[in-house]
Amino acid sequence: MRIRIIALASVLLFSHAQATDQLIKLPKPGDLDGAVKGKIAPAPAQPPAADAVKPQASEASKPQPAAAIKPPAESPADPAAVKPAGPESAVASPVPAPVAAVKPDPAVKNGADLKQKIAASDVEAAKAKAETAGKPPARRTTAAEDDEEQNIQLLAQRISARLAALRSKSQNAKPPAPPVKSRAPAVVRASLPAAATVQQHWHYDGDSGPGHWGKLNPAWAKCDSGQRQSPIDIRDGLRVDLEPINFEYKPARFNVLDNGHTVQVNVSTGNAMILTGRSYELVQFHFHLPSEERINGKGYPMVLHMLHKDLAGRLAMVAVLIEEGTTHQAVQQVWNNLPLEKNDPVVATASLDLARLLPSRREYFTYMGSLTTPPCSEGVLWVVMKEPIQLSSQQIAIFSRLYPMNARPIQAQAGRLIKESN
Repeated sequence: MRIRIIALASVLLFSHAQATDQLIKLPKPGDLDGAVKGKIAPAPAQPPAADAVKPQASEASKPQPAAAIKPPAESPADPAAVKPAGPESAVASPVPAPVAAVKPDPAVKNGADLKQKIAASDVEAAKAKAETAGKPPARRTTAAEDDEEQNIQLLAQRISARLAALRSKSQNAKPPAPPVKSRAPAVVRASLPAAATVQQHWHYDGDSGPGHWGKLNPAWAKCDSGQRQSPIDIRDGLRVDLEPINFEYKPARFNVLDNGHTVQVNVSTGNAMILTGRSYELVQFHFHLPSEERINGKGYPMVLHMLHKDLAGRLAMVAVLIEEGTTHQAVQQVWNNLPLEKNDPVVATASLDLARLLPSRREYFTYMGSLTTPPCSEGVLWVVMKEPIQLSSQQIAIFSRLYPMNARPIQAQAGRLIKESN
């Protein structure tokens, strides 16, 4: 009878061990057999943590129904290999004593910890997501941007230091002395009428006419005070063998300008007059109506003035008197290019034969005079051709419609020597 009870207990223990092995999910079934046979070392003195053992104990401590326990197909385990247990332990609890001493599986403990950590990380992620909801993501700065920001800060510090140094220097510097005003201009202005400092235009009549030129501008003082002014009435010329004038004129390009005082023709370079060993290059020529020069008191309808200059800046003026007669082709070429607006030059498309502006005979008068318009500069060599050229009445009328009178009055001869070629 005792033997049967022991055998039945062994079968129950073996079946319960298999069920417990499946519940605990031990790595190898053989470990349970080793624990039953007493091959596994006894449990350590310190019991495992309560939270780690509790899940295993709760599963293992549940009683299994008898219908769920099936005897193994094989013959029961050797009774001699099973440690005998008392009747009290076999009846009181279906769980054998050695099962409580089995070490907990680290995989189970680690798995529980991993689940707790995952759960905690999920909670933290949810909190972070809720906090950052609706906020734009922060932009990561690169190393280059960090360097640029640092350079900007350094530059700002240097600029601040430089401004502070300049501010300190300007505060310590002495104020500059006021400029010393020259008294010379004030004396000159005081000697002139109030209108002279403002009025700069000149005309051939009225308050800005020839009698007032010298008062309109200090630079034009010679127009009033000069002793060798032009034009003059050429009289009592000294007849001598004068050197012939060599005119080296050729066809040249030109433009026509109405400068508000006359019709002026500017010519290209390369045209010269040679007299007394000096070469004077033609710069421009212009017209006056009536003629400014007189010969023994006789005036002419118009005069052509041809301005020359040498390399030293000395001026020479050739005056060609004009009388009414036939049409002059070279002058007509100038009239064909008259500008429609003042101070707006017209560039002619064809060249002008300058030699055709001269009379066929080359005798002349000569004396030292001045310009006949402001600033009335003196020291000008005058050459007045004895023989006039002719313009038709229509050609003279064309100019008179532009300038009915643009001639300076006759100036005093003042004892000047006038020479006349034979």
